[in-house]
Amino acid sequence: MDHAISLQPALRRPILAILGIALLCALALAVVAQVGGDRGIAPVAASRDIQVSGIEVDETAKTGSEAREKAWAEAAQLAWAKIKGPKLPDSQVSGLVSSIVIERERLGPHRYIATLGVIFDRTRASRYLGSEGEAVRSAPMLLLPVTISSGTATMYEQRTPWQRAWAEFQAGSSRIDYVRPTGAGGDSLLLTYGQTGRRSRIWWRGVLDQFGAADVLVPIAKLRYTYPGGPVEGTFTARMGPDNEFLETFKLKAANPDKLPEMLGQAVVRFDKIYEQALADGKLKPDPTLNLGSPDLDPAIQRLVELGRALLAQDRAAAEPRQSDQATSESGDAITAAPIRTPPPEGSVALYTVQVATPDAAAFDGAISAIRGTSGVRSAGVRSTAIGGTSVVTVSYSGSISELADALRARGFTVRQGSAALAISR
Repeated sequence: MDHAISLQPALRRPILAILGIALLCALALAVVAQVGGDRGIAPVAASRDIQVSGIEVDETAKTGSEAREKAWAEAAQLAWAKIKGPKLPDSQVSGLVSSIVIERERLGPHRYIATLGVIFDRTRASRYLGSEGEAVRSAPMLLLPVTISSGTATMYEQRTPWQRAWAEFQAGSSRIDYVRPTGAGGDSLLLTYGQTGRRSRIWWRGVLDQFGAADVLVPIAKLRYTYPGGPVEGTFTARMGPDNEFLETFKLKAANPDKLPEMLGQAVVRFDKIYEQALADGKLKPDPTLNLGSPDLDPAIQRLVELGRALLAQDRAAAEPRQSDQATSESGDAITAAPIRTPPPEGSVALYTVQVATPDAAAFDGAISAIRGTSGVRSAGVRSTAIGGTSVVTVSYSGSISELADALRARGFTVRQGSAALAISR
């Protein structure tokens, strides 16, 4: 019995090790499942041609084919009038059409009923449309379509009808330059509904830089399924910017789940008009606080910059006599002077370049906060941001570069010191 009791700790250790390995494998599988699986919808290729959707036609003729031809010609004229084109003969308008999109159709022996989309070639049509053919477009805007259903908000974590509606939207003729992520891979981890509630400009800038966007648009679709197979009620809200600014809201209703894609397609078109109107009103423009690369300097900081440049000029002037000390004496022997390194005059400040290892956004925020909280640091300005790499910060410090290095070490950084710059990491 004593032997059995003494063996229990020895048996417990391998069991715990096996359980730990199983737990690590389960966590690894969970991470893979978060970025893998059936997710991601690639947006359709955006054409710059002029697309007019929702043209309803109803024509009769001797045959169904003749009725369809008449209906398509009528649709071209209706679409041309919808974009306020001048009066032109049918043959001339047909020459401007590059394609007909069949949204819905019913073809009978003598009748053709359909809802069509007409796409006009922009190059040929713009000479008749004037300024309408070449409208000013927005800056690149990152699109984050949010679906709220049954109390759950999703974005790119899984494929949704709302994401598909935006992916299938022909955005080339829109004045809004949409940046539409596919939602595959790491997009599902980075772009979540929680991101829309963040206010950190540093974090937003890292996300926008990754997708080459200047600002963000958040179209929200809140879907309510009344009962299985019954109507679907949609409440749609247009928001924008890092502060989740409200623009407009509207409601639509689908007769049943089969009609949901059609309703969402109509909602996308309406959202596009809302954003285009915001662009025309001057609301839809990149938030200036997101521009971390070239911020407007406070006058006090500007004076510090000028003082730092003056001190740098003094250091260069002082370095010239030291270089001349490395001349030959009258006897021909070389005279080498020891380098002189003195801190700035007491009460003054100098500007130093600090390279910061920033593997993620949290490390970037933490490093900037720690630098600004270091004793003797008057200010710290971000010169360049590189999430996953090395960011560059300009530090205004009342002391020498060696003293700044010691102060940063005291804050827990690993510091490598160069002649005129520091490299720090955690």
